[in-house]
Amino acid sequence: MIPVKTAAEIRKMREACRIAATVLHKLCEFAGQGVNTYDLDQEGKRLLQSYGAESACFQYQVGSLIYPAHTCLSVNEEIVHGIGDLRRVLQDGDILTVDVCVRYEGFIGDNARTIAIGEVSPEKAFLLEATEKALYKGIDKARTGNRVGEISNAVEKFICARDLGIVRDFVGHGVGRSMHEAPQIPNFGPRKRGEKLRPGMTLAIEPMITLGSPRVKMADDGWTALTADGSPSAHFEHTVLVTDGEPEILTIPDLSS
Repeated sequence: MIPVKTAAEIRKMREACRIAATVLHKLCEFAGQGVNTYDLDQEGKRLLQSYGAESACFQYQVGSLIYPAHTCLSVNEEIVHGIGDLRRVLQDGDILTVDVCVRYEGFIGDNARTIAIGEVSPEKAFLLEATEKALYKGIDKARTGNRVGEISNAVEKFICARDLGIVRDFVGHGVGRSMHEAPQIPNFGPRKRGEKLRPGMTLAIEPMITLGSPRVKMADDGWTALTADGSPSAHFEHTVLVTDGEPEILTIPDLSS
């Protein structure tokens, strides 16, 4: 069963998501040629503290693995969960995914964006544009009465028409008091699959798309997922509220702060 949030919970979700989106926006501005990903992660830590929030991924545990960073920073062939590293210096032509997941007053805000560092190849630019558009195709289906599969299928149709790879090992998810709630939201599959959506559900919709094979391999750190063929990967994510009408994107930055 997909959790439905009360009005009070939604107010808190909006605030957590606003902080997550604002931190994401500022980190994307901070990133650039010559910046290493460790310093970028530490800037994320500083920004989170300045808003009275904390990272929801820092010290997140899966089995014996404990995530050591405050943000997820994935470069080029890294799909998700990249760890900031002093040795990983951003270069002209790189693409960088910045994934910020915040915990604030007991609620989660989750969002991600892939950006170009300097001037990227036309192929990478196409990948970024297509992945972001696929996100909004999915968001448009996050409507009362639709099934979860409508979101999945909208992303799949858009991406398959552009001959790009859809990562299947990682999926979107519900979000609220926990970083991962029901339901899982794959970026592929039939329209009529999954539970029906109702007002008050909050979903993290997040296409992860590659220029080549969608197959995944894991780095030695146990966290960083990479494309098996070394092709570039992009990832865009918003936290979305299902309403009685249009879906509401909660992860909107406060550009005045």
